[in-house]
Amino acid sequence: MDVHVPTRMLVEALVRTDLTVDAGELYATAEQLGMTDQQVRLCIKRLVAEERFVQEGRGRKAILRATGSAERAMGLDVEFVAHAYRQDAGLAPWDGTWHLVGFAVPESARTGRDALRAAITALGGAPVHGGLYLSANAWEPYVEEHARRLDVLDHVTFLTTRDLRRGGQADPVALARALWPLKEIAGRYDRLAAIARPRLDLLRGANPLSPQERLTIAVELAAEFTRAMEDDPLLPPELLPRPWPGAQARELTATCWKLLDHQIGSGIRLFKLYGTLTPR
Repeated sequence: MDVHVPTRMLVEALVRTDLTVDAGELYATAEQLGMTDQQVRLCIKRLVAEERFVQEGRGRKAILRATGSAERAMGLDVEFVAHAYRQDAGLAPWDGTWHLVGFAVPESARTGRDALRAAITALGGAPVHGGLYLSANAWEPYVEEHARRLDVLDHVTFLTTRDLRRGGQADPVALARALWPLKEIAGRYDRLAAIARPRLDLLRGANPLSPQERLTIAVELAAEFTRAMEDDPLLPPELLPRPWPGAQARELTATCWKLLDHQIGSGIRLFKLYGTLTPR
């Protein structure tokens, strides 16, 4: 099964533990994925312009160094991934509390209002009514951080409840099924598992893979893993259908990353962070 890998994601997947990217490795992997040198050059130019990376040297001999903003963004992703693996292992049981955020930002701060709504949605919030969003996780620190940065915190209300009812429906599992697109989310994890299985077989196979082939597998898995995770509200297992394909897909991917880290041993940050997140 083919995987589409955005050039930006390729760069971020090849960040090493010292927060650098070897341009030679980047161009070689891009070629394996069917990307042109021009695509890579334009992507590097954009990332440097956005101040996410600093370039040292030129061409294939260059080194890209992640800036503080890029490091913070990657760290936040890892925090959410770690939480998902804790849920899969039964280490983050749900306490039955729903977390709600409401906001009524005036039209004069429309830009901040729209950005806050986008941030809340990205954090997995489900719209309940106009300006009111729901999560099963304790997301208050993240929402507050966004609201404070956007200068709209005074217009945001936080509340929790263990007594949530929508119309006549109060069953938490039924509420989760009605409020979040669980079938679509499950479908993305089914695709991730379908991509991870044959690549895991290759990594375990008798025929040795070249370092470049292994890096290509790593990038493909990172791309598909991101697609599966980015719209996942990370609902507690108690609210999800059983079996939930997310847990199996994440386990398959983590196993691949551990094998890749062992076989390549090149200090790729992705392997070190994600490959060791599962507590099992």
